Amino acid sequence: MILGTIFESGISVQFYIVLSTILFAIGVIGVIVRRNAIIVLMSIELMLNSVNLLLVAFSTYFGQGDAQIFVFFIMVVAAAEATIGLSILVLLYRNNRSVDIELFNKLKG
Repeated sequence: MILGTIFESGISVQFYIVLSTILFAIGVIGVIVRRNAIIVLMSIELMLNSVNLLLVAFSTYFGQGDAQIFVFFIMVVAAAEATIGLSILVLLYRNNRSVDIELFNKLKG
């Protein structure tokens, strides 16, 4: 397992639940509040990583490795999202010289 000794060192699963909740909340606030598309993508990545942290913590806590397979797939989806999102942002910046989210309304037609 990835983190086989985290619970033997004295750190309880509640710590990981609280940490993951805080990271997810920061990501949600970043998506809602910010208008810069790069920061929105980073906030989405933060939310995905908080879910990964929680999955690995519960997987280790229950002694099963099934959730770690889902973590791998979430990381693949996050990498694809970052690649496609950043390529769209580069094209948007080339056309408009800005990465403001409000500029996406111009793309509707």
